[in-house]
Amino acid sequence: MKRIFILLAVMLMAVGLFAEEGILIDFTKLEADIIPAVTGDGQEQQMTQNRATVMDYGAVAGASFTDEQKRVMKTSLAIRNWTVRLNSSARTVNREVLTYADEAQSKQYGTVLGVRINFPTEPWNSNAFIRPPFEIPAFEPPGDIDDEGNITATTTNVMAASRFEGPFEDGGDKPMYGLGVIKNVGTIKSVAVNVYGLQFPHSLWIILIDNQGNEKMYMVDYLNFDGWAELVWNNPAYVTEVRNRELKLVPLYPTDTPFIKFGGFLIKRDADKDGGDFITYFRDVKIIYDKARLDTDPDIDDEGLWHIIQTREEKKKQWEMSRFGQMQILRYLEQQKQATESGFSPSPKNE
Repeated sequence: MKRIFILLAVMLMAVGLFAEEGILIDFTKLEADIIPAVTGDGQEQQMTQNRATVMDYGAVAGASFTDEQKRVMKTSLAIRNWTVRLNSSARTVNREVLTYADEAQSKQYGTVLGVRINFPTEPWNSNAFIRPPFEIPAFEPPGDIDDEGNITATTTNVMAASRFEGPFEDGGDKPMYGLGVIKNVGTIKSVAVNVYGLQFPHSLWIILIDNQGNEKMYMVDYLNFDGWAELVWNNPAYVTEVRNRELKLVPLYPTDTPFIKFGGFLIKRDADKDGGDFITYFRDVKIIYDKARLDTDPDIDDEGLWHIIQTREEKKKQWEMSRFGQMQILRYLEQQKQATESGFSPSPKNE
């Protein structure tokens, strides 16, 4: 028994003293690089989707859609797909037209996320949420993706690293992160964002989503500076000294898979600050965290025998895909109903 407690103490010290660092979202990886848009005259335009994060929601579309319609039901975390939404009291048609995300070219970093927000000029508080086009899935198996956005899964094991944990390191199975998900996250020690300021007095918040679906917002700082800066939120409740932590034993199997998803940004403009157009740019978001559990080499392969986690995670994946697909289908239907004419056709002349 004494040896067990000594081993437990050593493991806790290892977790506390050697926190992990990971890039949660890297916007330089989200450039649109596949599926060009096609105009009415058949001329191809700029690329529309990001290969690494493309999702096919045609699989959850109803039987009333044709195969041709299902083939174009694809979206991704490409920067131009991100949504920027003002709070209801600040939202008007004109402001929504002038509020959006776009790719920006940085001399230092390449492609980054650029955001324009048209805040009210009236003296009331207003907020803007910058969110991915869909809630990033935590259990999307890795796969090969062609130029048309067709996905061929390389494994059916939902316990494998998610495609949204980022590409794998060369020759290994460890994800490099940067596409919205980090797994095995315990206590978060710090959150950092690389952001470009243009001396606006607005505050910046980061939104994270845990494996229970809870959204948490972290106020990092104000954007009243010029140029690139790394803004950091440090957890005031983080206990560095292991002996001061509340220690408890938890079952090792089968526990939930703890993870963190990127949920977006929140920009807050106070009533006494100037409104109108606001511009900023984002490079990435990083976190420093304790591991929820250590990687070990057990004597018995519990999951290989009981498949409890596999079954549970498969249900979560199906739920994520169903929820994701319903919203994307609604957007697809709205897009199909949208007028495409740029102007009126000439009136016929009398002969």
